[in-house]
Amino acid sequence: MRRLGTGIGWRPEIADAVEGMPGIDWVEVVAENVCPGHLPESLLRLRERGVTVVPHGVSLGLGGADRPDEGRLTALAERAEVLGAPLVTEHIAFVRAGGALTASPQLEAGHLLPVPRTWDALGVLCENVRLAQSALPVPLALENIAALFSWPDEELTEGQFLSELVERTGVRLLIDVANLHTNHVNRGEDPVEALAALPVEAIAYVHVAGGFERDGVWHDSHAHPVPAPVLGILTDLASRTAPPGVLLERDDNFPEPVQLKEELEAIREAVGVGRARAAGRTRTVARTRTGAQRQTGARTRTVARTQKARRTPGGVGAGTAGTAPVTVVGTGTEETAAGTVVAARTERTPATTVTGARARIVPATAAGTRGAAGAGRPLDGVRERLGVAEAAVLSSLVAGTPVPEGFDRVRMGVQARALAAKRADVVAKVAPELPDILGAGYRPAFLAYARRRPMSGGYRRDALDFAGHLLATGLPRRAVARRSLQEWWLDRAGPAPRSHAPVARAARAARRVLLRRG
Repeated sequence: MRRLGTGIGWRPEIADAVEGMPGIDWVEVVAENVCPGHLPESLLRLRERGVTVVPHGVSLGLGGADRPDEGRLTALAERAEVLGAPLVTEHIAFVRAGGALTASPQLEAGHLLPVPRTWDALGVLCENVRLAQSALPVPLALENIAALFSWPDEELTEGQFLSELVERTGVRLLIDVANLHTNHVNRGEDPVEALAALPVEAIAYVHVAGGFERDGVWHDSHAHPVPAPVLGILTDLASRTAPPGVLLERDDNFPEPVQLKEELEAIREAVGVGRARAAGRTRTVARTRTGAQRQTGARTRTVARTQKARRTPGGVGAGTAGTAPVTVVGTGTEETAAGTVVAARTERTPATTVTGARARIVPATAAGTRGAAGAGRPLDGVRERLGVAEAAVLSSLVAGTPVPEGFDRVRMGVQARALAAKRADVVAKVAPELPDILGAGYRPAFLAYARRRPMSGGYRRDALDFAGHLLATGLPRRAVARRSLQEWWLDRAGPAPRSHAPVARAARAARRVLLRRG
């Protein structure tokens, strides 16, 4: 596994700070936010200095019922190649549902939503991952996500789900310790148990981020300082394995560079404490093993002397080496007359075949019998069932349809409001003219619009649809603002903008200012 070191999420708002920050070994960039032919100058300079750049995708939706979109896979592959990335990363999530698979309108979440931890969903995810792996020029790593709600009737824990995914596909893992904390608060899942079940050898790198708690719900905001519990989980992970890379994520409410440096130093310190614990544990185990070996050697010599004294022609000692294999059941230990350690007999444990001093565990259940979508089993009908379930969940979150049976209605309401708020924030970033034109009325108007109108495409399309909706309903009321909004919409609603020239854009901006003053 390639060593990455300590990194930070590159964002345009902190590009200068990242460039000037000492000790940055690598950066991660949101794949959908960069264009292969027009990379930001800051990223180009970082690459020239030898800083590794990893593209982090957010739109594949590998946990969805549909097979991954070829266009999105091609775009992710292009970004990996142009950035010279050693790997690409994505999420274990679904981001859209509906469409041809379910004969219903396709819905976009605009965010990462949790997949059900069932054998069926695992089978679909694994097939989607294999398709993605075959289309990408570099290895793929997948991130565990933060969730505000749980699916009913789940069959696997997060650790089990991730372990099965790695075993079946060989995919690497991007472990977000902040998301483990989120799921601890929101879903009662123990991060220690999750870490204990993980195949740590598959970890490509680790995410660390901040958030906030409100009314008993943890929001993974990426806009707040990293809290102590998240650093504690990072220390626990580092005590189990040396993470190849650790990265600080910050997406909003960016602090001063000195604060970012302090957070990075806290992350390095947390990893250092974990590695020190691991080293101490290794020394303790080594001392214990040495003492046990001495005791075992002494016991073996005593047993051997006893056997030699008791050995008679044709007796037990003469036939020990040639005994046939015996099958015992259990996991405890007992010592036979010949000194061979075998499993103690217990009826509730897997069968163990013992030959001499060697034992082989035979699973009680044959491989391939687990779940409806077990390894190697065709997925006929599974995608359709998963698609219907995900479409029902997403429709309740973004289109106001009833919450499916078995889901926590309160948590689903929290998730719905969080999705609408995220849409409002992102639209304000991709189309900053809208909050400029609408002023304080932008956010309430957008949230009212989003409550019943799901995204029909990306965020830029969402911004255009929102402006068109306002104009169709006679908003905004002020004539000056309405004219400005109409001009903005007309400039973007056609097959091509009416003008691309910087001078023309500046003239339009000046005209808006004059209209406001008038």
